[in-house]
Formats: sequence, structure tokens, C-alpha cells
Amino acid sequence: MEQEANRTIRIAAALIDDGAGRLLLVRKTGTRWFMQAGGKIENGEHALSALRRELTEEIGLSLADEEFRHLGRFSAAAANERDFVVEAEVYHIRVRHTPKTQSEIEEAVWVSHAEATAMPLAPLTREHVLPLSQTF
Repeated sequence: MEQEANRTIRIAAALIDDGAGRLLLVRKTGTRWFMQAGGKIENGEHALSALRRELTEEIGLSLADEEFRHLGRFSAAAANERDFVVEAEVYHIRVRHTPKTQSEIEEAVWVSHAEATAMPLAPLTREHVLPLSQTF
């Protein structure tokens, strides 16, 4: 059980849509997988606090807590860490934002659902977030 916990990465991620049918996806430097903006939750940190911190660091987006809607906790294989699983607290936000890529983010793109399905996506994005995005 302890070994399994050591192979789990706790993250907070944002399903960001613009209200016009597009999703914001990011790609970290040196990787090929597109995913949601967000990142690791530090020990003792609340998921929403971690997400707000990561969005500011990664794409220059700063929002108040009430602008986020919790969608649930989802697990999938980690995209960039072999033999690891991500356990993600996923939040939805609707915002029109021109991302300012910073920190470890190399690319941020607004795409339609159809465009996203043709992209190399992280397992969490493909298995959970993309289907969830169809409900908005």
C-alpha cells in the first residue's frame, strides 16, 4: 500500500473553456503531451490553493475562489512520469484569457473539442477531462 502511495502524484487541474466551444490546453517544456494547466499539490496545501498558484505561475491567470467549480477527483496514468499515476482534483472555469506562458509551460493553445481529440493528450485529459468538457 505504501509503495502504491509513493507512485501517486496528487495534482490540481483546470478544465478551462471560453464559453465559445474552445478548451485551453498546455504543453510542458520538453514533452509532447497536451493537458490542463495545473500542477502538484504540496503537503498541507488545499487543492484549490495549489491550482490558483499554478495557474498564476504557468499562464498568468489569477482568479478568485468563487470562479472555480469542483468537478471531482480523477485518476489516470501520469503522462510524463513512467509508472506513476496522477490523482487529480479537477475544477472548471470559464474565462477568456490570453495565456502568457511562463514557468515550465512551452505552449498554450485554445482548441475545439474536435481539434483536441487529434492531439497528443495526457491520459487524464483524454480519459476524463475531454469527456467532461462536452457537458458544458
